[in-house]
Amino acid sequence: MPIQRLTGVAALVPMLLLATPSHATTHRVLKHHTQSRRSHVVAKASVDNHYSQVPGVLASPLSLNPWFALSPMPALASPNLAGFGGNAAPAFGVEHSVLAPVAAAPVVAEVAKATEGQAEGDADMQVDNISDLRKSLIDLAMNLRNVRYVRGGKSPSTGFDCSGFVRYVFAHAIGVQLPANSASQFLDGLKVNRADMKPGDLVFFHTGGRRHGGISHVGIYISNGQFIHAPTYGKRVQISSLDEAYWAKRFVGAKRPDGMLALTGGGNG
Repeated sequence: MPIQRLTGVAALVPMLLLATPSHATTHRVLKHHTQSRRSHVVAKASVDNHYSQVPGVLASPLSLNPWFALSPMPALASPNLAGFGGNAAPAFGVEHSVLAPVAAAPVVAEVAKATEGQAEGDADMQVDNISDLRKSLIDLAMNLRNVRYVRGGKSPSTGFDCSGFVRYVFAHAIGVQLPANSASQFLDGLKVNRADMKPGDLVFFHTGGRRHGGISHVGIYISNGQFIHAPTYGKRVQISSLDEAYWAKRFVGAKRPDGMLALTGGGNG
C-alpha cells in the first residue's frame, strides 16, 4: 500500500513540473494581451479626441470613423476659403452665382427685343390707323364728286355748300363733328404749314371780297397741292389745285381739326 502511494506521487511530480511553465506562459500571454488592449484604447481615445476638435465632425469613443454633421457648412468653414468661415455663407441659385450675368443676359436680351418689337409694332399700328382714317376721308370725299352745290346744303340728296360738304365727310367717314360754317371751322384745330399738309387737313380761303373779310370758303386737302370742295353756285363738288391763280391768291392757311388730332394722337398724325 505505501508503495502504491509513492508510485502515484512519483507520477504526479513530472506532471506538475510540466504544467508550471505552461501556466506561466499562459499568464504572460494574457498580460500582454491586456496591455495591448489598454494601448489600443488609449490610442483610440487619442484619435477620438483629435476628431472631436474638428468642427462639424461627430466623434464617438465607439468608432474611429468620423461622420459629418447634418449641415456641411461648419465643416467647410475655414479662414483660408473665400466666402466661408467669418464671411457669410454663399447663397445657392443662378441669381447668386458667378454665372448669373451669363445666364441672365439671354433673358434680358429677349425681353428687350420683345419690348422693342412691341413698341415698333404699336408705332406701326398707329401709323396704319392714321393712314386708314385719312384714306377714309379722301375716299368718301371722292365718292361725292359731282354732287351739286346748294347754299346751306348738308347731304348728297339735297346738295352741298362748302362747309356742309366738309362736315358731312368728317361725320360719316371718321365720326368727327365739325363746326357749322367755314369761319368757325378755321378756329377749330391746329395750324399746319403748307409744306406739312397731309390728306384730310382743311384748307381755307378768303373769297368774299374786301367788303366781306375773313374766311369764306373751305375744302379738304388730298395731296400734291390738290383739294376737293363744293365751289359755288352752278358748280359741283370737284378737285382743284392750290397752284391755280384764283385759289393761290385767296389761300389763307390749313388746319388739322381737333377731332382729327384726338384720333391720331397729336399734331404729327
